[in-house]
Amino acid sequence: MKSTRKKTKAAAIARVPQDREEAVRAIGRIGALRRDIAAHKAKADRIVQKAGEQFDSDTADLRAELEEHERGVQTWCEANRNALTANGKVKYHEFGTGRINWRLKPPRVTVRGVEAVIETCRKLGFSSFLRETTEINKEAMLADPEKARMISGVSISSLGEDFVIEPAELETGKAGV
Repeated sequence: MKSTRKKTKAAAIARVPQDREEAVRAIGRIGALRRDIAAHKAKADRIVQKAGEQFDSDTADLRAELEEHERGVQTWCEANRNALTANGKVKYHEFGTGRINWRLKPPRVTVRGVEAVIETCRKLGFSSFLRETTEINKEAMLADPEKARMISGVSISSLGEDFVIEPAELETGKAGV
């Protein structure tokens, strides 16, 4: 069955300089546009920062009260845990206004003396507890490309080239830019 996927044409490039003079003007305009965008971004960042500070200020008392209530409810529930959990048969209690839960955190492994633990695992035959990794050292291949090219399946190439426009940084005389 054939794919019904439609091919799309590449969009036409609207602003192609026709000579060196137009290219010079276009590069200058690129620099001006980048500076304007950076100025707008800086202004937006300041607005977001001020909004965040205002939010923190506006909600500080609410967050403090919330924390006090949460600590108080937890303290009361811990003191009355057996009554709330039917002597530990369940890990939750339903109140009319909400529910509290006691949740086990996931287990974790802490290893002290890594080399000794590895050696003990080997002696006891617990190889499933050990992870052996072998990986290609691409940095070494780039350092010795002639030798690396001798290996089947290895090729050393460039990722191509990037076209970069670097407008000259001009003083604009605008305040705050």
